[in-house]
Amino acid sequence: MVRDGCSQWLEADGPEKDVVVSSRVRLARNLAGYPFVHKARADEREQIIEVVRGVLNGIGGDIGTGSRESGGGVEWVDLCELPKLERGLLVERHLISKQHSKGSQPRGVAVSSSDESLSIMVNEEDHLRIQVLQPGIALDNALEEIGRVDDHIEAQLDIAYSPRFGYLTACPTNVGTGLRVSAMLHLPGLRLSGEIEKVRKAAKAMNIAVRGFYGEGSDVAGDFYQLSNQVTLGKSEQDILGSFAGQFLPDIVEYERSARRSMLDSRRLVVEDQVFRALGTLTHARQLKADEVLDLLSYLRFGVCTGVIDMPLDVVGKLVLLTQPSHLQRLCGARLDQAERRVERACLVRKTLSEAGV
Repeated sequence: MVRDGCSQWLEADGPEKDVVVSSRVRLARNLAGYPFVHKARADEREQIIEVVRGVLNGIGGDIGTGSRESGGGVEWVDLCELPKLERGLLVERHLISKQHSKGSQPRGVAVSSSDESLSIMVNEEDHLRIQVLQPGIALDNALEEIGRVDDHIEAQLDIAYSPRFGYLTACPTNVGTGLRVSAMLHLPGLRLSGEIEKVRKAAKAMNIAVRGFYGEGSDVAGDFYQLSNQVTLGKSEQDILGSFAGQFLPDIVEYERSARRSMLDSRRLVVEDQVFRALGTLTHARQLKADEVLDLLSYLRFGVCTGVIDMPLDVVGKLVLLTQPSHLQRLCGARLDQAERRVERACLVRKTLSEAGV
């Protein structure tokens, strides 16, 4: 069962949180002696789960984010037994991929029970997809934490590895370190100023992927963009982290802040009008669509981060998550059709903003 509340990576403060919503480090790993997931039979997938679960149950205490402080461990979730609504919650919290939520083959996920900053997908594209999520720019911390988990797993399992190529993965782009570093950025300034295409071109030149709110295959919503490295072969973990977090990401953060400052200096009335129109709709609307609310909350977040509106930033983060379809139905305690969700979504937004004193 997915716990109530929000994930720590979305609610908590973090470095450069005005632009960088969250940081993620992910490792792809496979067990030696087993076919890759897309070639494995159902009984082989079951064997992988049984082997891995015993190791994952030992994660706790001194291993993994959050767990070291709270003394907690990880909770195993069998996705084949989990209702569709609960799987949707995991997708919306970025704890599993949309691909992992679907299908009927044996698969599961282990999630840190204290703060959901660690999740380990089993039988997704690879046997293991280990990820650590942190608020703001915190890739160094995330890499350190995921290293603890990886060491714990590799000490007990025989991982597929080639002295020549590195870690062997189902997708050739992950061969090598198997490492993907990414960040969720909020870039309304660059989008509103018409500069977002320059970011896309710069990212492409540096082999950095630009994706939507839910990563690969998803559309951009609410000016939220996921940026991640694309090449792992022939690069060390520090090389990957250094070029992404040490060079590209800080430049984008400053580029976004510069765009915000420029808009406030030259078009402040226009910015304020857009922000307060969004606030007016959010505080009075009786029906809100899922994509519409993200666009409106993007303007609201923009207004909070630039000082146009005085309210806690975590209230916006909370609404970004809770207005998504699965979370909304979880809050209402019932399955809702699309029309019902629009009404309940608007009601939730009005109530939350009223309680925040807006």
